[in-house]
Amino acid sequence: MTQTAPKGLRLHIGIFGRRNVGKSSLLNALTRQSVSIVSDVAGTTTDPVEKPMELLPIGPVLFIDTAGIDDVGALGDQRVERTRRSIDRTDVALLVGEAGAWGPFEESLLAELQQRKTPAIVVLNKCDIARPAGDLRTRLAERKLTVVETVAADGTGVGDLREALIRTVPDEYLNAPPILGDLVPPGEMAVLVVPIDKEAPKGRLILPQVQSIRDLLDNDSFCMVVKERELREALDRLKRPPAIVVTDSQAFLKVAADTPPDVPLTSFSILFARLKGDLTTFTQGALTIGRLRPGDRVLMAEACSHHPIVDDIGRVKIPRWLTQYVGGKLEFTHVQGHDFPDDLGDYKLVVHCGACVQNRREVLSRIEHCRQAGVPVTNYGMAIAFSLGIFERALRPFPAALEVLRTDERNGTH
Repeated sequence: MTQTAPKGLRLHIGIFGRRNVGKSSLLNALTRQSVSIVSDVAGTTTDPVEKPMELLPIGPVLFIDTAGIDDVGALGDQRVERTRRSIDRTDVALLVGEAGAWGPFEESLLAELQQRKTPAIVVLNKCDIARPAGDLRTRLAERKLTVVETVAADGTGVGDLREALIRTVPDEYLNAPPILGDLVPPGEMAVLVVPIDKEAPKGRLILPQVQSIRDLLDNDSFCMVVKERELREALDRLKRPPAIVVTDSQAFLKVAADTPPDVPLTSFSILFARLKGDLTTFTQGALTIGRLRPGDRVLMAEACSHHPIVDDIGRVKIPRWLTQYVGGKLEFTHVQGHDFPDDLGDYKLVVHCGACVQNRREVLSRIEHCRQAGVPVTNYGMAIAFSLGIFERALRPFPAALEVLRTDERNGTH
């Protein structure tokens, strides 16, 4: 389980603080492994170090050991930037400081975490060398912060820290929303349309498809998996219509043509827009495609860093469909992995992938970044459905998103 649970389903625990306060020692103590290099030399950790593991009773987690955020110089600036990007995907933060050296730096980092509404635990490390200032624990407790004293080098206080982590896990992680469970009642069937094309990994299914199947099984629902060419015959063989048909977005048009109008239809990408992001925000973003003009700049953000193929969905197909819809050339910029521009001012739209390998916190951080910049954001499946003219049908299973569309139509804004 430790190695097979996808990153996007793990609780992300970020470890932050100055250089040489014992962050790596703390990670090694928590994981009971020598994951990070420990040294008295400041700045030993140069890039975020990730360690997936099981932390019972929470389950699968991903620890992120970051570089000291007080680094200086050009290289230090790059390390600090990578560390700050780790905050974007952190579900729970461990703010580590030396017990006797808490000051304005720690306060500023704590303020940034609180501004982002990231749950934080204050870890006062090296308590064998110095004790916390007299009223520090009181002042932190008054701000409803959990404080744990540790000596990471010998494991003192690590058990208390594990217990604090369990108490701090966000409710939305413990009560994660279903992928399909609320759309397909127990005993009913979903038909999943899975094209086997150049982008399908050899010998296996892609992550959203696997997770959707597991979600249906967990909900005591039935599941039929077919390729797009076999959908019509498969539906004809059923004694009663399925509760929903879910397709890979690239096959939207053919699947829509072969699925009876009274059968709900959507895509894996739209399901993950709801699971990992904010479906109504993505709906509003997709509606702005109708206001794009030739020459506008569009940012394509892809979570995974696979090598693009000849007819890649994010680099070829979606740009082609958007260009055809707009009726003129658009300027596309592509980013991958955890890269995401600080300055979005030049873009008219951000189109994000389904984010199956990212956690929800990172996607929501990007949505908030777009909101603050005044730039609409949507995702791959939403953009495809809109540009192909089947947006309304793809949103029917989701009343709140459908109401956004209806309101836009009443206002005549697209």
